[in-house]
Amino acid sequence: MSGELVLGIDIGTGSTKGVLARPDGTVVATAVREHPDAMVMPRPDHAEMDAEAVWWGDVVAVCRELVTPDRAVAAVCVSGLGPCLLLTDADGAPVRPAILYGIDGRATAEIAEQTERFGADAVLERCGTALTTQAVGPKAAWVRRHEPDVWSRAERWFSAGSFAAFRLCGEYVLDHHTASQSVPLYDLGESGWAQDWYAEVMGHLPAPRLAWAGEVVGGVTPSASAETGLAAGTPVCAGTVDAWAEAYGAGVRATGDLMLMYGSTMFFVQELAGPAPHPQLWNTRGVRPGTTSLAAGMSTSGSLTAWVRDLTGGTPFETLVAEAAAVPPGSDGLLLLPYFAGERTPIFDTDARGVVAGLTLRHRRGHLYRAAYEGIAFGIRQILELLDTEADPVRRLVAVGGGTRGGLWTQVVSDVTGRHQDVPAQTVGASYGDALLAAQAVGLVAAEADWASVATTVEPQAAHAEVYDELYAAYLALYPATRDVAHLLAGLQQRGAGAAVGGRP
Repeated sequence: MSGELVLGIDIGTGSTKGVLARPDGTVVATAVREHPDAMVMPRPDHAEMDAEAVWWGDVVAVCRELVTPDRAVAAVCVSGLGPCLLLTDADGAPVRPAILYGIDGRATAEIAEQTERFGADAVLERCGTALTTQAVGPKAAWVRRHEPDVWSRAERWFSAGSFAAFRLCGEYVLDHHTASQSVPLYDLGESGWAQDWYAEVMGHLPAPRLAWAGEVVGGVTPSASAETGLAAGTPVCAGTVDAWAEAYGAGVRATGDLMLMYGSTMFFVQELAGPAPHPQLWNTRGVRPGTTSLAAGMSTSGSLTAWVRDLTGGTPFETLVAEAAAVPPGSDGLLLLPYFAGERTPIFDTDARGVVAGLTLRHRRGHLYRAAYEGIAFGIRQILELLDTEADPVRRLVAVGGGTRGGLWTQVVSDVTGRHQDVPAQTVGASYGDALLAAQAVGLVAAEADWASVATTVEPQAAHAEVYDELYAAYLALYPATRDVAHLLAGLQQRGAGAAVGGRP
């Protein structure tokens, strides 16, 4: 089997990426399917995606591009954005668009109700994580309440990776990590479904069989073979959430290792020695059997830089980065609060809104773009300080994702946080971690194999510490100072959206 290849695919918020790799980690070929407009926000705080067209359609397209008669694929693993809630019929046909992860904040009432029903302390102790917009249970309750006809037609539920696995091999499974993010359905201590809470929240929907991310759960079916070009019987792994697959591929394995993912949203995954429930962080199962991780997520990062680009008439990112680099640290007194889609960690406020403070007629687009980098970096610093309060503080920071390629963004983050960042040599992303999981699953490499190597290390510049410390204090004060006004404006936006769709509540 030494000459065979493994296929990793990741379904992301803005694109789907695939990689074919050899057992030694050498990349043979890659494929990308951009879907920048696939995330639909039909109302404020609602974030959805067409799973049939985007998730499965992209998997098929990537397979068709990468799988050829001269490339023998030994195994395939698919990860994806999550945790999501996709409801389907028994055959896996979606009955409504998928409701996305924590950036979808529709279920605030259901979060409050389930927190009261099960008890905040009990949820934290049993699930390792408080009920937030990241949780699946409240979103299921939202559909059950607001779309009863849809709920009655649903017979299965999926996240992105498990949906791809089902369509590839016909097995109804969910990996332990994604399940552990599906609060309050999973018991972290027992590493299994919380049977009583699951039955109450999910009703008639059966629980998927649990598996670990790198576990082979079935073989490619003849029908999936005809669609994708993969040989029938090709082993299919369970897969997991994209950030965890990327952390795994980037070599985040030791206690205290933390991955910082520069994507459409900013995401953090830290390896722990054992469970550590925290009300403002997500304590979950990891990729490998028995492992535990701590995670956090911001609602905007790359999506915010794209907003600045679009706002300035589609200015190329290279131009914006060059202009921002010419602006001094601190953006000449411009401070940005990056809550343009609400915020997840640490405030968990879907009605938070973006703020640009200190604008003058002297400021130009380069100032705004640099202020966006700095605002995101201040949010990163706030979360890193929160992670450091745990029993296993952050010891090594690994930076991954598209945002690491320009250089300025990672430098700003190191300057603001005062921390070093290792940037891996391989920047394919989560699909690379998927390929490694596939290789391990079928014995092409050892279970302990690690393909990661460090290409560069970003060092903080001490000369910028004073101005960033001063601005960071202002950043921490800005949200409490503007929260009430932001909530008022969010209410006006929501009422306006309701009128736009016929006044529905």
